[in-house]
Amino acid sequence: MASSSITLTARLSTSASDTRRGVVRLHPEVLDALGLRSWDAVQLTGSRVTVALAAAAKVGGPTGVILVDDITLTNLGLAEGAEVVTSPAQVTAARSVTVAGSRLATAAVAPETVRLALTGKVLHTGDTVSLLPQDLAPSTTANAGQVRSKLSTAIGMTWTNELVTIAASDPAGAVAVHPSTVVAWRDQAGSGPAAESTSAPQPPPAPAEQPAPHPSSPVAMSDLVGSRETADRLTEWLRLSFDQPELLERLGAKPHLGVLLSGPSGVGKATVVRSVAGAVGAELVEIAAPSVSALEAAAAARRVQDAISRATTTADSGRCCVLLLTDIDSLLPATDPPPLATVVLDSLRAAITTAGLALVVTSARPQALDPRLREPGLVERELTVTPPDTRTRTDLLRVLLRDAPLDPDVELGDLAERTPGFVAADLVALCREAAVRAALRHQSDTGDTGSEPRVRHQDCLEALSSVRPISMSASDTLQTGGLTLDEVGDMAEVKQSLTETVLWPLQYPDAFTRLGVEPPRGILLHGPPGCGKTFLVRALAGSGRLNVLSVKGAELMDKWVGESERAVRELFLRAANAAPALVFLDEVDALAPRRGQSSDSGVGDRVVAALLTELDGVEPMRDVVVVGATNRPELVDPALLRPGRLERAVPVPPPDAAARREILRAASRNTPLAPDVDLDELAGTLEGYSAADCTALVREAALTAMRESLDASAVTAAHVNTARTSVRPSLDPAQISDFDTYRQR
Repeated sequence: MASSSITLTARLSTSASDTRRGVVRLHPEVLDALGLRSWDAVQLTGSRVTVALAAAAKVGGPTGVILVDDITLTNLGLAEGAEVVTSPAQVTAARSVTVAGSRLATAAVAPETVRLALTGKVLHTGDTVSLLPQDLAPSTTANAGQVRSKLSTAIGMTWTNELVTIAASDPAGAVAVHPSTVVAWRDQAGSGPAAESTSAPQPPPAPAEQPAPHPSSPVAMSDLVGSRETADRLTEWLRLSFDQPELLERLGAKPHLGVLLSGPSGVGKATVVRSVAGAVGAELVEIAAPSVSALEAAAAARRVQDAISRATTTADSGRCCVLLLTDIDSLLPATDPPPLATVVLDSLRAAITTAGLALVVTSARPQALDPRLREPGLVERELTVTPPDTRTRTDLLRVLLRDAPLDPDVELGDLAERTPGFVAADLVALCREAAVRAALRHQSDTGDTGSEPRVRHQDCLEALSSVRPISMSASDTLQTGGLTLDEVGDMAEVKQSLTETVLWPLQYPDAFTRLGVEPPRGILLHGPPGCGKTFLVRALAGSGRLNVLSVKGAELMDKWVGESERAVRELFLRAANAAPALVFLDEVDALAPRRGQSSDSGVGDRVVAALLTELDGVEPMRDVVVVGATNRPELVDPALLRPGRLERAVPVPPPDAAARREILRAASRNTPLAPDVDLDELAGTLEGYSAADCTALVREAALTAMRESLDASAVTAAHVNTARTSVRPSLDPAQISDFDTYRQR
């Protein structure tokens, strides 16, 4: 007995002959189970419902897989690997079909040619369909050669990429195009069967794109702290394009203006555009690309087209207009762009030729944009909004808090120093959180709201504990716990090397400039396990008030080609956006082993090359320092250790008696010790104990006291001696010998 439906896993077909022809491949046993023959129609249900022709897959393939093309996946609203419910479909002959497409196709391709291209396919309202003729099924009657010739003549060589959307059909549901079917373009369907159909009403249009919520009056140009230069340049371009187009034409340039505004998330790119548009007296039509890309293809295309139509109508009426698309990379990605990308690009190309219309797009990842967006005649210019430095953050805080009642103890400069990597959106969140804390404190102190509330410096400092910068939202951070280098006992030479390499370039950049030297790019901390390398980095981050991106070496390794290199690039991009920042590569020997000695198909070698490029590539790093840590420095690729990269090797030796005393004192700071516990004497007897071993010894002694009595009030020497029987020294003499040999070399 045939099954009514079967759930299968969607996989992209590798067959070029099946691509974009409305055909899916099923295992012969699945066809039998569904009671189907090859080239029968099937209904596919994912996030959406679509239909396709089912053909038999090659014998020997997995039975639980359905092979589909990219357009079918888009129509389903799914990604590869998702589950698809497959069932037989009832298909009727269409009396009429209304389609929507790009302006080029609508103007150049005759409806009869579209009918021939769709003949032999099964369609569903809302589906995106290619104009490639379906020439695989034996029953297909369309003349594929004639269709190809007509489409090539009408559109050109790019006709194979042209897509249309099924806007309506009569009857509704799954239909097939036959010779008697009337096909019409939606924009031209004013009469005839396609327009008069009542059994298949046009789906309600998507709501018109409304401008993203923002203040009724844009931010004044004088308040664009840190991005004023970018705003001035954009203002010049807009005024020239809007007010003096004839001057540009006389000089041989077209008055069209397309600008890409890049910069980290939350830095204020859209705010700049809104302010500039208000300053030049232009209307603003704004599209949030992420919200559009979340819609199914037909609704997304309508949403974009509605916004473009409003912008062009405004420009045609004699008023200047700026069309703003925010976070455009979500709609036009560089890798695997959806069919909708072609439709959007065609619409933008047509819109930018309108006199009095300027196109501005924003992106936090310009390297992830579809390269077609930057073709000549579309988005040809680029501006960058850089992250604010300490001085700029101080000015931003002054603007954001100028209307708030501040206590005299509020030090904006100190707050700016404590917020490395914060952009404008982060500072807005910080001010809002400080106000909330001030309100709660005011209610707690007074019991009412009668007295004048004020924001104190302590409110701002407490707000820092709950506000994380956007640049660090996707990164693992190293928790410093308030630790600084001053609290690290002994290790004077190590602390001095870290201070010179990491803190001086950030605290005294003028000195390096005056002496004409480039600050060090990074250092390598090496030493036996447990000697405090990570502890030192935590203290370093606390001393310099840095953002720290902590990465275990193996975390960046990926078996897929190119993914590990991309992870390295994104790591350093996040660090640049969060500057001043410290990139901590723990176990760096796993990330950058000696090249030519691995058996991982070259993945390790490519990662080393990517890391070397980021450290001293064409674009130098600014306010980013790299610290690598390893207990096997001889395994690290030598190229990583030359000047300009991890150029300083800082040894972290095993603790001597004085260092062990300081470590024990720090570890027992909150542990009550009995008078018979002599830390000086104890430290002298712990030869071979690392810093981690000393800390573990204090912890084990406290647990021993608890085992004797949960009411114990102090740790005695007897407890310490008992703990030494279970906490043994971990430093191997061979490891120490290797460490000394490498340090001397």
